This record gives sequence, structure tokens and C-alpha cells, in this order.
Amino acid sequence: MNRLNAFVELARPLHWVKNGFVLAGIVFGHAWDDPALLASALVATAAFCLASSAVYAFNDCLDAEQDRDHPDKRNRPVARGAVTPREAYAISGVLAAVALALAAWVGAIATGIVAAYLALNAAYTLGLKRVPVVDVFVIAAGFMLRLLAGTSGIGVEPSQWLLACGFSLTLFLGFAKRRAELARLADDAGQHRAVLDAYTTGFLDKAILVCAVCMIISYASYTVSPETASLHGTRQLIVTLPWVLLGTFRYLFRLHFRGGGGDPAEEVLRDPTLALASAGWIATVLWLIA
Repeated sequence: MNRLNAFVELARPLHWVKNGFVLAGIVFGHAWDDPALLASALVATAAFCLASSAVYAFNDCLDAEQDRDHPDKRNRPVARGAVTPREAYAISGVLAAVALALAAWVGAIATGIVAAYLALNAAYTLGLKRVPVVDVFVIAAGFMLRLLAGTSGIGVEPSQWLLACGFSLTLFLGFAKRRAELARLADDAGQHRAVLDAYTTGFLDKAILVCAVCMIISYASYTVSPETASLHGTRQLIVTLPWVLLGTFRYLFRLHFRGGGGDPAEEVLRDPTLALASAGWIATVLWLIA
């Protein structure tokens, strides 16, 4: 049982919540009442869950020695010796193969997107994670591929404003994560993640601010766009903006005053205000467009 638990832990199923980005196309493309599109979106989401787990396992193998000196990562299965590197590599390969097989069921575009995600993350693990700014852009690109898998990948036309908002959001979260790591690890930051030696809190604060402004502007533009009003049959989506502002400012508050910002999923689970902002936004959006 302990071995099985270690294998499950290696896949990090709690992080699958990030693959909810794949389902955004179904909601904002008004495609939830099409059984075929809904099934394709769910399968594409499952493919990304397995693909992301394959990436986690591959990354843990290469970083095991470095992870053993990290206050949190030392408890990962490979770092603590619960799973051998050979086993983790094998699991990574199997998960990647199954992910591609699921994507192939959806279609050629979805398969290409999942393959691009796997290749991009392999390049990240092997070297791009050491290049300042590029490292965060690669992470953001991974989320954009999720959005594209749930739109173009299943035959739903994506909104350009929504794509701009999604990219700004993921850049915001990526730079916030680097800021949180730099603050927490202090002088030892570079030993745990080499790219942190190239960052300063001043630069990261400016990058976070720029991304936050771009995200809010692009989201507000999406809500008042004539195309959005025509698609959803309402001009009232702008009323969801306060939830976005609440979530953004609360996240910044936790980043600067509560030692947060490391992982969005954990932040939402830990902070009632962030949870309220997330739930309020989802409920308001569904009430207005469904």
C-alpha cells in the first residue's frame, strides 16, 4: 500500500485542478449542451492530467538530488527514496503514452497540442528553467496549450481577449511564484532553483504588476466586447469584474504579507477570501451565461 501511495504521490493528482483550464472553452464557448464536444473536452482534460503527471515524474527524476536539500521538495517520492529513478522514468513514459492516446481519440489538433506540451516541458526541465523570464513564459505557455486544447483542439473558436487574459493570468501567477520562492528561500534560493539567482524582488514586483494590469484590462475588455455579448446573450458579464479584482488583490496581499503565492491551488484552499472570490466568480459567470 505504501508503494502504491508513493506512485500516486508521484503523479501529484492534487495539481490536476490546473487542467481545469481545458474546460474553459466549453463554458465560454457555450458548448456544454453538445454531448460530443463535452465528451471531447473531458477526454482532453484527462489527457492533460496524465501528461502533467508524466512531466512531474520526469522532473522529479532529474531534480532528485537537488530536491533533497529543499525544505518541501525533500519529501517527494524520488527524493526520499520511496520510488526509484528507473521506476519514475517508466511511469513517466507510460503516462505520456496514454495521454497521447487519449488526445488522439479527440483529434489530430488535440494530439499535437498535448505533444507540444510534453516537448515544451521536457525542454523546460532540461534547460529552459534556468533562463530568467523565459522560465516563466514556458510555464505560461503550458497553460495556454491547455486553453487551446479545450478550444481549437475540440473545434471551439477561442476568444482573442480570453486568450490574452489567460496568458496574462498565468504570467502573473508564474512571477508571483518566483517572488514567493525568493522570499522564502532567501540566501539559499539559488541552490534550490538556479534561476532565482538572476531575479530580484524589485524586478519581480514590477513584472507581477504589469501582468496583473494586463490581465484585468484584457478580462474587462472581454466582458464588454460586442462579440462576447452576442455569444452569451448578455451585456452584464462586467459585474464579474469585482470578483476578479478581489481575487487579484487578495493574492497580492498573501504574497507580500502572508508568505503565500507559491501555488495557486493551495492558496485557494488555505485562504477563505480567495476561495470566496473564486466561487463567487464561477457562480456569477454561470448564472449570467447559463
